[in-house]
Amino acid sequence: MEYGSIERQIHVEATPEVVYEVVSTAEHLREWWPDEAAFESVPGATGSISFGDRSSPEAHVEQFTVMEADPPRRFSFRWVYDEGEAATPANSLLVTFELIPSEGGTLLRLTETGFREKGWEAAVLEEKYRDHVTGWDYFLPRLPAYVARLVSARSPR
Repeated sequence: MEYGSIERQIHVEATPEVVYEVVSTAEHLREWWPDEAAFESVPGATGSISFGDRSSPEAHVEQFTVMEADPPRRFSFRWVYDEGEAATPANSLLVTFELIPSEGGTLLRLTETGFREKGWEAAVLEEKYRDHVTGWDYFLPRLPAYVARLVSARSPR
């Protein structure tokens, strides 16, 4: 099995502008993916995302660096690197959201790369890769439902 990249795509019933907002801002990201997120949506900005209650020892916190912010087409970030380090291709994973107008909505293409570049031992590489596959398969389908609620709430009544 190849553990180099994860690719997913999903259709979202909203404009690329709305979908971009949902994948690129902390307030919206935490509605469908992490429990907490703190970052600015500009290239070079750093922050963190976390899964679970941060006050709990079971919480999982990841550093986060915005790499590209090209509304409403692309948003990318690096994550899964040690605190205090700068994100590089050798020490982090790169997630890219590409947004393409499609059928009155948006085709969202997600790519996550960098697993092999991390230099993990084979068993760790396989475990981390499978964890991320499972994670994206769980979290990404939550995005269209959140976008639908958001669009509905913004629609004039």
